[in-house]
Amino acid sequence: MTADERRQEILKAAVAEFALGGLEGTSTEDIARRAGISQPYLFRLYPTKKALFIASMEAAFGRITTALEDSARGLDDERALEAMADTYTALLQDRELLLVQLHSYAACGDPDIRVAARRCFRKLWSTISGVAGIGGERLTMFVAVGMLLNVAAALELDEVDQEWAQLCSKVPPSWLENGDGPD
Repeated sequence: MTADERRQEILKAAVAEFALGGLEGTSTEDIARRAGISQPYLFRLYPTKKALFIASMEAAFGRITTALEDSARGLDDERALEAMADTYTALLQDRELLLVQLHSYAACGDPDIRVAARRCFRKLWSTISGVAGIGGERLTMFVAVGMLLNVAAALELDEVDQEWAQLCSKVPPSWLENGDGPD
């Protein structure tokens, strides 16, 4: 296996472990064990746990950004926005992807992670704006609804049989039509 292939295997293991414990609660020993390598070899490819966390965060955000771009390719602005909304909703079923994204925000007390998270979020924001041809309040509302869906997915609110929980986990399509929110 090449070093690049091994890096991808390590990232896959790191995403799974960081999803469980975040930056502080995850050991590099657990990541190495899951990847089937020694801890010293892990540190040859990623010199610090923080570097591995940032790489994992970038991989998770990159997967989201690429999936949104791919889903909207060749569609007009409105259909692109709908396709991205459907794609993001489907991506939220991947608990590891969701939790790494949330742990990334939680780790922003570290300036290096904050800079990397801003860069990832800016790329996601720019992709949505460019692919769907939206900006301003409409873009803000689209991303805000996505963040609400993050919370609902993390809390598994779709399993809570109460009106408030159901409203949080299934945003009406009309909310995405403009920046005004519900009528």
